[in-house]
Amino acid sequence: MYRDVVAVAKSWYRLSLVMTSLRLIYLLGSFSGQMTTTISQWAGKKGGVYCVRLENDMTYGVLHHAETTSLYLDMRRRGYDVSALRYEDLVARPLDMCRVILEFCHLPVSLAELAVKAFDVDSQRNSIFAKSVLGRFNELQLTPKIKANLNNILKKFGMPLIGEPNVIEGTLSCP
Repeated sequence: MYRDVVAVAKSWYRLSLVMTSLRLIYLLGSFSGQMTTTISQWAGKKGGVYCVRLENDMTYGVLHHAETTSLYLDMRRRGYDVSALRYEDLVARPLDMCRVILEFCHLPVSLAELAVKAFDVDSQRNSIFAKSVLGRFNELQLTPKIKANLNNILKKFGMPLIGEPNVIEGTLSCP
C-alpha cells in the first residue's frame, strides 16, 4: 500500500515524535547525510539510500517513500507478481476497493462489508501509534522551499514530483 508522498512524510514526522530511535534519525540526520546514513543503518535501513542531510522534517519520510516505491518497482521489473494499492483509493471507495483486494487475493468477495467495518476501529489503539496520540501533533506545512527540496530528492529516485499524478505501475483499482 502506498499513499501521497506528502502524507507519508507528515506521518513519518509524527511517528518520530513518539519513537525514540526515529527521533534520533531526525535530529542527527539534520547535521549531515553521513549521520543520516549511519543512524539509518543502525535502525535497519539501507544506508546509501539515506545519505541525505535531513534539511526539513519531511525529508526522511520522502526518502522512505522513494526507497519503498523503488523496491516495489524493482520487484515488478524482476518478474515478481506483486501489486500495489493506493491508500487514497481505499479511503475514497472502501467497499469497492475491499472487493477488488479480496478478489485479487482469491478470497470471498462477500467479506468486503466486514473488512470495511474494520476501518472504524483504530488498529493501533492503546499504543503510542494510536490516532488519538499521533493526532495531537501539529501538522507540518509544505512551504515552496520545502517542496523544491523534496522534489529534488524525488527526481533522484525517478519518482513523480509533488503535485503530479502518483499512480504507480501495477496498482489495483476499481473498474
